[in-house]
Amino acid sequence: MRLEQLQAFLAIAETGSFQQAARKCDVTQSTISRQLQSLETDLGMQLFHRTAQAKLTVAGEQFLPRARKICQEWKNAIAELEELRLGKQPELCIAAIHSVCAFHLPPVLQQFCQDYPEVQLRVTSLGSDRALKVLKDGLVDIAIVMNNRFLTAGSEMVVDVLYDEPVRILMSADHPLTQFESVPWSELVHYPQVVFKDGYGMQRLVQEQFQRQGAILKAALELNTLDAFRGVVRQGELIALLPQGAIHDIHLDPTLVVRSTADPTLVRQVVLVTTQDRLQIPPIQRFRELVREVMHPAFLTRLPKAIV
Repeated sequence: MRLEQLQAFLAIAETGSFQQAARKCDVTQSTISRQLQSLETDLGMQLFHRTAQAKLTVAGEQFLPRARKICQEWKNAIAELEELRLGKQPELCIAAIHSVCAFHLPPVLQQFCQDYPEVQLRVTSLGSDRALKVLKDGLVDIAIVMNNRFLTAGSEMVVDVLYDEPVRILMSADHPLTQFESVPWSELVHYPQVVFKDGYGMQRLVQEQFQRQGAILKAALELNTLDAFRGVVRQGELIALLPQGAIHDIHLDPTLVVRSTADPTLVRQVVLVTTQDRLQIPPIQRFRELVREVMHPAFLTRLPKAIV
């Protein structure tokens, strides 16, 4: 069964004439007759009485509302896809790591809302691995995360490198490690740490670095909010390895200090990830452009150091 067969059937039913149906469908009368015959063959039943005026059979009467519904669903589907092509989608869903949500996305969101006021933005703060999973599951349109080449592989994935940022050590103001400007890894491995929960790329990055050092990470506590990290570290011996963007304002808190790691310096790469098919949709294209403008390294270097 083909759509043109249903359209021919509906045209005959509405006009009561093969000739008028042909004019309505802008085809020849023989084409209309052939399409109806093919449909009746597919269905195994006659749909019209062949009289002076085409009149529906019992089977035709029963089939008529179904045919109308099928054709209307086709029209609805075409209209929805056209709206999608023109950027008239109802919402745009973003998943991003916390530091990006807090410090880099606000100007992007503001400009996007001006460009597409009819599109509702939904932004969720997630760990990198979780954000990439929900992207692959089709629950979000864009993920802005720490790069994980194992999760972004595939010809359908589009990955834009946004910026690199160093990982710093957060500790209390009276912690023994404050004596170092750059803390040697040989000293760092002796202290228990607060780490991100499983599903956050930072946990994997830190674990891998300790393995390269031939040391065991002493993970005393797992958390997933930056405020919780600060509150726990502030209490005493625990330290945390955090990306610089997550602790950009730490200089405002006299109870906490930040130190660099000695060589090798640990760095994380932040990327925007989406899929090839999504980039055909104008709002997603625009959001990607705005993110690349605002989070481009050349732009970030113009910001005060504490913010970057």
